[in-house]
Amino acid sequence: MTGIESACNFTTISQIVGYWAAQAPDRVALVEGVRTFTYGELYKSIGTTAGMLQGAGVRPGDRVMIVCENCRETVVIFFAIACIDAWPVIVNARLSDREIDDIRDHSDARLAVYTIGASRHARAHGDRHGAVGSDLSALGQIAIGPLNKTSMTEAIDIEAPQRVAALIYTTGTTGRPKGVMLTHGNLLFVAGVSSAIRKLNPDDRVYAVLPMSHILGLTGVLVSTLLCGAQVHLVARFDPAVALAAFRREGITIVIGTPAMYSMLVEYAVRKKIAPIASPSLRLISSAGAPLDTATKAVTENTFHLTLHNGYGITETSPTLTLTRLETPRADCSVGRMVPGVAAKLVGSNGLPVAPGETGELFVRGPGVMKGYYKALAETEYAIDREGWFRTGDLARIEDDHFFIVGRNKEMIIRFGFNVYPAEIESVLNAHPDVICSAVLGRKAEGGEEILAFVELKGHSSATSDDLAKHAARQLAAYKRPSKYFVVAALPLSPAGKIIKSALPALAETLAGVSVSGRSGSFGLESGTV
Repeated sequence: MTGIESACNFTTISQIVGYWAAQAPDRVALVEGVRTFTYGELYKSIGTTAGMLQGAGVRPGDRVMIVCENCRETVVIFFAIACIDAWPVIVNARLSDREIDDIRDHSDARLAVYTIGASRHARAHGDRHGAVGSDLSALGQIAIGPLNKTSMTEAIDIEAPQRVAALIYTTGTTGRPKGVMLTHGNLLFVAGVSSAIRKLNPDDRVYAVLPMSHILGLTGVLVSTLLCGAQVHLVARFDPAVALAAFRREGITIVIGTPAMYSMLVEYAVRKKIAPIASPSLRLISSAGAPLDTATKAVTENTFHLTLHNGYGITETSPTLTLTRLETPRADCSVGRMVPGVAAKLVGSNGLPVAPGETGELFVRGPGVMKGYYKALAETEYAIDREGWFRTGDLARIEDDHFFIVGRNKEMIIRFGFNVYPAEIESVLNAHPDVICSAVLGRKAEGGEEILAFVELKGHSSATSDDLAKHAARQLAAYKRPSKYFVVAALPLSPAGKIIKSALPALAETLAGVSVSGRSGSFGLESGTV
């Protein structure tokens, strides 16, 4: 049964594991280190855990927060919460105390569960919240926080596919947590189409390093893999040495990661003199979660001897909107075509469709679009119009039915009256042979904005800011060239492997006394040296 066929037969994600437990109970579902977990064992543990949660006071319509990193306990708890029609609020344990508390308070969680056996960060949060340790059906150690007796339940939709299956929090550009309500129908649709395009089958072994607290790790990796009866190889933290060993030892067939992850894999392989990488079982590598540049794509393909595929999506669309196709690999950095069932249009600043070939804001409509933002009706109505079109906030153009993401609407820099897109500059900088990755943002200046570039270099590189400036000058028009360069020891990455641009203004101010009014706000960063 293909992913799309499976998705069409299910009304909730909770039915996925039960189906495969009946069809192939001894088939391996999860692999975590040396431990394996069959579909039969997974189904039994989900049922036991669902009963435990109900006994602890969880009701249909309650929000239950999971403070976690990737592990078997997270998978079991997530599906168990969904089984009893409560709302899983999946939170990465590596978030700060303030971020965790903001999400707990905004969601008004009835209960919080911490995967303390697999995450020291989860243990620290659990200790801070007064959680009590417990064994989860011989699966692993968890901790359960105090019951929030004042929490009110949310109404349960009559139609099962319209019930909330995950409440994913994203801070976006405002710095305030926004709860994205994603339904069973949302997740099943995206899992079905993405697994079909990637041609997943029960023999696949998918490397799950993207956090399941992030929508791509949840839907694009976990749910889509289980939907096809394949194996999910759980990894809590990305490490290039560990990853490359696992590719060979565990016969990994599919890897989905961010451009930063692929850059680190290539850098490690070259440094250790093991390039090209020998992973005979690997059949698909795909980039997602952040813009892919031509330099990263080229060196990754040369190192793996595989096409690096690409895709695009955002949390509010569950997430996948576009994917490149296996049968028609791209030499460029297109994010591919829209997945079946999703409509798209590009809109200019005047609210009208743009002419063919021009750049506009991407609007989409389809079964993956969220139910809405939790407790934020005005923001929901702004994001989704009456006809169901969702405004992504991303700028895109179309060539031969293939989409290219130009950048974020709010990240666009106006320089000398010209529109400048950070992604273009980052692509040029990343092509420098000494650069691992880069990030670009604008700073308000007289007459418009100036451009700041933050660059992480390869180990022992002797490249200077002047070298980078000369490299950029050869490939960029004068108005697109960065005004200042900051060479840092490491760019800040989120748990999902994205560069945290909102940390860069404070970093620039710390390193050079530059007052930066970035559009993404600011917060402190510990690492980074000029």
